[in-house]
Amino acid sequence: MSARRELPDSPYLTAIAGRKPSRVPVWFMRQAGRSLPEYRELRAHHKMLDACFDSELVCEITLQPVRRHRVDAAILFSDIVVPLRGAGVDLDIVPDVGPVIAEPVRTAADVAALRPLDPEQVTAVAEAVSLLVAALEDVPLIGFAGAPFTLASYLVEGGPSRTHARTKAMMLADPDSWHELMTRLTDLTIAFLTVQLDHGVDAIQLFDSWAGALCLADYRRFVAPHSARVFATLAHRQVPMTHFGVQTGELLGAMADVMRPAPATMVGVDWRTSLTDAAARVGAGIALQGNLDPAVLLAGWPVVERAARAVIDDGRCAVDAGAAGHVFNLGHGVLPQSDPEILTDLVSLVHSL
Repeated sequence: MSARRELPDSPYLTAIAGRKPSRVPVWFMRQAGRSLPEYRELRAHHKMLDACFDSELVCEITLQPVRRHRVDAAILFSDIVVPLRGAGVDLDIVPDVGPVIAEPVRTAADVAALRPLDPEQVTAVAEAVSLLVAALEDVPLIGFAGAPFTLASYLVEGGPSRTHARTKAMMLADPDSWHELMTRLTDLTIAFLTVQLDHGVDAIQLFDSWAGALCLADYRRFVAPHSARVFATLAHRQVPMTHFGVQTGELLGAMADVMRPAPATMVGVDWRTSLTDAAARVGAGIALQGNLDPAVLLAGWPVVERAARAVIDDGRCAVDAGAAGHVFNLGHGVLPQSDPEILTDLVSLVHSL
């Protein structure tokens, strides 16, 4: 197990901890890759999953946006289905489609056949974290995992879904199998994050990308207890933790509640909810991350500058309303067609403000 680094001057870690950073910290979800030409050049010779299991490639791709944009945090280059592959699930990431599961999980027998994570299968991830901690010096490294519900959605649907209908049908019609599935995926998520923490990540983010498909009552009954176990189990590691989902404006309070045992916590907010409104829903003492609409980056610099200033102002209001801090980010991931120079200029602008 690697000793945790001390990074007292990190604006990112300072903001989450509820202290005043030297500047507004900024990083971007999906910054490792996507829009960068140097990333696309590498990926031209490597499939997505192959890259995720190559420690040197993971390290290089993770570092690319830090070098180019001077962001305040690096996020491990990976994919949320990597631990599923590490547990023996037959899957692939299909270009322009996303993760595709060869044999979807839809019955009690399917759930019973799922295996736990084999740490030997994610050795490349562990090695990449160690390489990155050594290379990043004073920039914190964010580890991450998909939340149990989002992993369950991929497994049950067999791939990406707009409605998550099969997932919700299983959840409502067979709650016993559902909770067993979620229990196993919670164990998987904890194990995968533990591998990253053991090798030195400075913070973690739990992506519940598709939780916004649920109403609040169903989230609290079928999802929250399992996500809460992730945060409670890892709270003793004393690292900042972030919880993020898309279209989760109505769930923000519940998503914050599941994090309460952790020492320094942050909730990611997409562009549909203002940071000031999010602060009221989340409650005092939790930092907020977000929330520029990624599509704004395609509208030209004058629009980007106005929108970024508005997010900064909204973040200040949120802090005045009780949020522990504000980390500037997009409301979701960088779109592939984004101009990298716009992102670089955006980082400079946020730092200047």
